[in-house]
Amino acid sequence: MSFRRLLSAAALIGAAVSPAAAQQLPAIPGYSPAGASAQRQLEQAAIAGPMASRANARSAALSKEPHIAGWPAQKRTADYVMAQMKAMGLETELRSYDVWLPHATGVKITRMYRDTVALDLTEPSVSSDPATQLPQYLTVNGSSPAGVGEGDVVFVNFGLIEDYATLDSLGVSVKGKVVLARYGRSFRGIKAREAEKRGAVAVLIYTDPLDDGFVTGDVYPEGPMRPLRGVQRGSVFNGAGDPLTPGYASTPGAPRLKPEETALPKIPVVPISAANAQALLDGVRGTDIPRNWQGGLSLRYHVGPGPVRVKVEVTTDAATAGTKTIHNTLGYLRGSEYPDQYVYIGAHRDSWGPGAADNISGTVSVLEAAHALADMAKKGQRPRRTIVFATWDAEEWGLVGSSEYVEDDSLRLKKGAVAYLNQDVSAQGSQFGGGGSPSMRAMLRDVVKSVPDPKGRGSVYEAWRLVTGTRADTLEPNMGDPGGGSDFAGFYNHFGIPTADWGFGGPAGTYHSAYDTHAWMERFGDPGFLYHAASGRIGAAFALRLANADVLPYDYAEFARTMRRYLAPVERGLTQQGWSTAPVGTLAAAITKLEQAALAFATARDAALAGAVSKGQRDAANAALLTVERGFARDTGLKSRPWYRTLIYASDVDNGYSSMVFPGVNEAIRYGTQAETAAEIDDLVQRFGRAAAALDTARAALSGT
Repeated sequence: MSFRRLLSAAALIGAAVSPAAAQQLPAIPGYSPAGASAQRQLEQAAIAGPMASRANARSAALSKEPHIAGWPAQKRTADYVMAQMKAMGLETELRSYDVWLPHATGVKITRMYRDTVALDLTEPSVSSDPATQLPQYLTVNGSSPAGVGEGDVVFVNFGLIEDYATLDSLGVSVKGKVVLARYGRSFRGIKAREAEKRGAVAVLIYTDPLDDGFVTGDVYPEGPMRPLRGVQRGSVFNGAGDPLTPGYASTPGAPRLKPEETALPKIPVVPISAANAQALLDGVRGTDIPRNWQGGLSLRYHVGPGPVRVKVEVTTDAATAGTKTIHNTLGYLRGSEYPDQYVYIGAHRDSWGPGAADNISGTVSVLEAAHALADMAKKGQRPRRTIVFATWDAEEWGLVGSSEYVEDDSLRLKKGAVAYLNQDVSAQGSQFGGGGSPSMRAMLRDVVKSVPDPKGRGSVYEAWRLVTGTRADTLEPNMGDPGGGSDFAGFYNHFGIPTADWGFGGPAGTYHSAYDTHAWMERFGDPGFLYHAASGRIGAAFALRLANADVLPYDYAEFARTMRRYLAPVERGLTQQGWSTAPVGTLAAAITKLEQAALAFATARDAALAGAVSKGQRDAANAALLTVERGFARDTGLKSRPWYRTLIYASDVDNGYSSMVFPGVNEAIRYGTQAETAAEIDDLVQRFGRAAAALDTARAALSGT
């Protein structure tokens, strides 16, 4: 039964029930009362579709071997996904790009202290886990250049900017030295950037057991945490997409920069195990560490420099095969009414090892959602808008596959993309979390109220509230901001297309290691693969909610209220600089104007959908709604990073992992002048005004005024 036929049936049923019974049916923003009843039925059918046993089988197939972007094994994952989507009856497309992706061909670290020893850099295999016995990607960070660096070791804690300020106060320089830093607190690319900026000749990064090793739990294979000889790989490129084609797709004939013209690191960057970090730190003396720099290794940490020296040697295939082909897969479930409007749900497919959690779990979630909705389409229940099921390549190297796609399909996305739903590590535990654009959060909360918690704690929503201790009815669990760091960046941070993400987490220490395997997932991450299926259920229902709506169900009242919470930090920043805080009042007024417009629009929308509203009215309203968040994306981007265009959220330029709200304004406060800050605030004020005007246009379209 098509959505329209189901809607007609629901309307007939609604006419036969009492007003009291009708009021008990939960309303859905953007749907008529009868449409909401029909949509609830469709969503329940979608939620019933994903299967844990099938998710398990797909995870086993996709994580049976390490599949690094550019490896033949990674092309095999693309072939598998394409075959799966074709079997579902989806229209499929393989979108390939030739991008700069040099692989490490050799790495050696020599410790020179009382003796000279070449460190063992491999991750030991586990006899009970066949995937750990396969060839591994060398322990070199992605985008590290080839080179040799030799010098005394200096321990820099997490390698944060504030850590270097502490070193300066202690009179310790890293110039000409080999930096040893802990993973955590900031993106590894920022650690490499800051070390290089200060004259270091090489960077070594390790994961301290205090963070995800034996200090926090039993290590693999006895437990889920990282063994002492486990290594966290990962890219050190501080950007998005192919670094040689910044801001445009790496299609045939596209102009390309030379690697030396980019911001790629210029010194070797190598991840090492905690065991090897201990072998180095054991001999480091010199300056004593600040009190809060002590980690979990069984020794007293020192800053150095030396007397331990290290020689770091890295070779790559940059000179012979630096460019490699990557493959995005796309499956289309064409919309019956609006085929040129698109709801995307996607996950990256590449990894640094077998990748069962990161990110085969996300890929499987997308496939399960696709399977559920494709089965419904075969029964005549086709969505009104097109749903695109995507798996991206080379995310681990700097969001490369999704960024190239977004740059390649920019016109289609700007015109018709309704939303992007991201799945990155969607199942490696039982604790739910979600986030994204504030305009999408109410929708996500409502969807998970209908999805059963696999542990029997009611719905996913009820379990979420329970675990987070959210007791007051007036409060909701916290949700994350889309600052960057995953494949939503091209959609949201680059173009302002609304986004959402979710997943289930738990204790884990196998991130980016050889131990992120199907065996680990079966035993510790998601035994029974119930949470893989649950994540797929959420994706299927969420995508369908967006695809079938009469009026796109964004919540710009919550968006405005969320923005208001960010004003106090701006005011504090201005005060600390000794600048006038008057512009904050102007910005606050613009946010209030948006909230008022959003509330007025919601009232008009609900009234219109309760009566008779024409297709032309709906289409006009939706066209206006699509411009609201896009209007916060400035064509020239942020001054620090032009590729990041939205002025609402970005990753912190000096951290990478944390989100920066109002990045144009806050970067001007941090690095600019009072006049530059005032100009950024004024730009933001104007954009809030245009967003309110777009909502007024949508309201007028539905009201017929």
